[in-house]
Amino acid sequence: MEQRNLGRTGRKVGVVGLGAWQLGGDWGEVTEAEALAVLNAAVDAGVTFIDTADVYGDGRSERVIGRLLRQRPEADIMVATKMGRRAPPDPSHYTLDNFRAWTDRSRENLGVDRLDLVQLHCPPAPVHATDAVYDALDTLVAEERIAAYGVSVETCAEALTAIERPGVATVQIILNAFRRKPLEEVLPAAARAGVGIIARVPLASGLLSGKYDASTQFGDNDHRTYNRDGSAFDVGETFAGVDFATGVEAAGRLEPLVPAKASLAQVALRWILDQREVSVVIPGARNPVQVWSNAGAAELPRLTAGAHDEIRAVYDELIRPQVHDRW
Repeated sequence: MEQRNLGRTGRKVGVVGLGAWQLGGDWGEVTEAEALAVLNAAVDAGVTFIDTADVYGDGRSERVIGRLLRQRPEADIMVATKMGRRAPPDPSHYTLDNFRAWTDRSRENLGVDRLDLVQLHCPPAPVHATDAVYDALDTLVAEERIAAYGVSVETCAEALTAIERPGVATVQIILNAFRRKPLEEVLPAAARAGVGIIARVPLASGLLSGKYDASTQFGDNDHRTYNRDGSAFDVGETFAGVDFATGVEAAGRLEPLVPAKASLAQVALRWILDQREVSVVIPGARNPVQVWSNAGAAELPRLTAGAHDEIRAVYDELIRPQVHDRW
């Protein structure tokens, strides 16, 4: 698999990683055996970067990844976790004492002395511009609790603020064919600063898999059911903020772009990888077949100029009015 620099971490990672939110159980039930099967398939497929968070399943995702690290030490996996959502979304909670407590818990869950990368987990907007927050993160690096830090953001404005900080190694942002706004300013600014871009929600919560129709139903414990109106967390994290019916229509419009022996999901991932400023994309997977399919996107050739034009046209017509000015 192609390797790219992960910003200021000083490490290279495979361009297709694994998002491990679903291993915590917020996408429906998943057993530990199923989670380990996904993780082992990722290693076998050449994945070297896994993204998780301390709140995914209240630490369950971290713990099962920790088990993988013990079982597959030869894989040299880089694990990025996140912190900040264990407390109410109030800037006053972003203190050094809390950072120490949260990272110590993640270190225990993962079974490591030092965390590879810790990201602030979509914090309240004022946090991004607070000097004391970054001073505390620098202290964690000095104390060798963490090797590097980054910020996971909701908006392009937040990303641009984070990129200006000299200690920020990476920015994680929603980027997919239905969320194109980061192409305008965020990706160029990150490239100039040497900050890595981690592209999350790359398939718009599955819309860009092309497997859904207007009648598709999801479980009650799946955020694609309970967060469509943003009642649990930022609505942009579910279907990338796109109305479900509109997303299904747009995905259908993209189907003719899929080459033989490929899938729409692979084309959607390849579109992200065609953005050279992106360090790694982190699709989730519920089973080993999905893992291998996602990894296979890295083997596709770059999309043609015509395909890029058509993806942009579908966005402009159907998606832009819903999402472009919101994030």
